[in-house]
Amino acid sequence: MGAGCGEDEEALAGGNMAGQVRRVGQTVRRRAGVWTPAVHALLQHLAERGFDGAPRALGIDAQGREMLTFVPGRVLQPHGLDDAGLERVARLIRAYHTAVASFRPPADARWQSAGRDPRGPAELICHNDLAPWNLVLGEPAWVFIDWDLAAPGRRLWDLALAACSFVPLWPDQPGGPRLERYQRFCAAYGLADADSRRLLEVVVERTQRMADVLLDNADREPYASLIRDGHAATWQRVAHSVEQQATRWRARLG
Repeated sequence: MGAGCGEDEEALAGGNMAGQVRRVGQTVRRRAGVWTPAVHALLQHLAERGFDGAPRALGIDAQGREMLTFVPGRVLQPHGLDDAGLERVARLIRAYHTAVASFRPPADARWQSAGRDPRGPAELICHNDLAPWNLVLGEPAWVFIDWDLAAPGRRLWDLALAACSFVPLWPDQPGGPRLERYQRFCAAYGLADADSRRLLEVVVERTQRMADVLLDNADREPYASLIRDGHAATWQRVAHSVEQQATRWRARLG
């Protein structure tokens, strides 16, 4: 049986942490949780603010799954942005942070903890997974998907994973980390020089947190499979690499 409206369901790729994700017509159906009402309130606010970089929340279906608008386009491949694209995604994140600044969560809002900033302060509601695997390149809009990890946190916390994955700052990329692209990303977002230097420290925090969440939950799925596939070790290598680069980079950032 489909979604109760005679439409076929199509399994979509991804969903490591969200469970099975399915397309039904022009909607996406995903596992709902106690965090879903708060996330839908957030998405509704973004829609009202005219932010087109997020799907729209459509409620809960007859099977108890959350319903979101389907975003046509292709998911960005790793290391797939040229300099102009890198600047565009930085501006998109800044537009999100501007739109979300006026959001007031429901009094009973509950959020997931997996990607949450562990030490605050709660400057805004972060997406917490701004990365190529969650960016759909559509026409005309680029859209971030997978908002279920949204939670209060620091602005730089939300930027840290984006800087790491879009610049990118992987230790094994050809030519090594690229300071020029990091500077381009920070400038397009509008970061002050002091925050550009501070962001490097938060990248180390954020990537180590990615590894820690996996390792802390190693006795259950999907974490166990992700660890076996090398994800925790990869994030630890990234954190170590950025930490080694940070001193030299901060000096060059002024």
